[in-house]
Amino acid sequence: MALTLKAMNYFTTALRHGNIAKAAAELNIAASAISTAIDQVEAEFDLTLVSRQRARGIQANASGRDVAQKCERLLDEYRSMLVEGADLKQSLSGTLRIGYYAPIAPAFLPQILDTFVPNGSDVVFELEECDNDQAQNGLIDGTYDVIVFVAQDVRPSVTYDTLIAAPPYCVLPSNHALAPQATISMAQISCEPLVVLNRPMAASYYEGLFEPGMRQAPIVAYANSTEMVRSLVAAGRGLAILNMRPLTSETYSGAQVVERPISDALPPLTLAIGYSKSRPRRLVLDFVQACCEYFACPNTQHCILND
Repeated sequence: MALTLKAMNYFTTALRHGNIAKAAAELNIAASAISTAIDQVEAEFDLTLVSRQRARGIQANASGRDVAQKCERLLDEYRSMLVEGADLKQSLSGTLRIGYYAPIAPAFLPQILDTFVPNGSDVVFELEECDNDQAQNGLIDGTYDVIVFVAQDVRPSVTYDTLIAAPPYCVLPSNHALAPQATISMAQISCEPLVVLNRPMAASYYEGLFEPGMRQAPIVAYANSTEMVRSLVAAGRGLAILNMRPLTSETYSGAQVVERPISDALPPLTLAIGYSKSRPRRLVLDFVQACCEYFACPNTQHCILND
């Protein structure tokens, strides 16, 4: 039995919701039609692709996610064919799943999305914050269509484009004695209590910026979010080192921090965009292009500090 576009649409909608009833409500059809479509897809591949749990809905296994990704590509191409000749932006449709390990992503991702997808278009964005390993694993297993991540220790199977190299900078309370300086040295930072961003890959990177035996003051706090690090610094707990900065110096607490470049020559972190370069969907390509154009713009330098 040939697999129909309708069955593929029902199948991918069900997996997107993780719930047969919700998929049926979106498509305005009976729940039994969704179940039948899932059965048809599994029969066509002679594989179990979905686990059904009464209380927890449905969940795709690795094979199911792979099949769903391929189905979405076919559906995307089919929709594009139907609107051939129409404006490109108006032809964009479907779901774009974005995993990001970029602590200040909320400062730039909404702006990037606005540049290529107009309001009211038939596009759904699923954005999920994760750590660097989760982002890469999610791209490999099909959980994400595209990832924004740090290109350090990249998996061999992950293909990506570089967006920007972000050098480390120092975050200080606004009333700190070092705040009036134009730049801060690592020797000066080593004498101050330190607040560390405790995320996979990040903590070891920041530790590696200090030469052995250089740090004289202790680490006073670890925090797993950039905003908590900034708020602790604003409260006078210590200094911090970060790589990308938000558009404001005001923290969630209302207190201010200041950011200063570090005068030492230090390795940057490279922000990259990862995606499958083997026949990617149009929506993925447009998002990649929008990201590359955004970070190529000189105005994007507000995200980083240079000497």
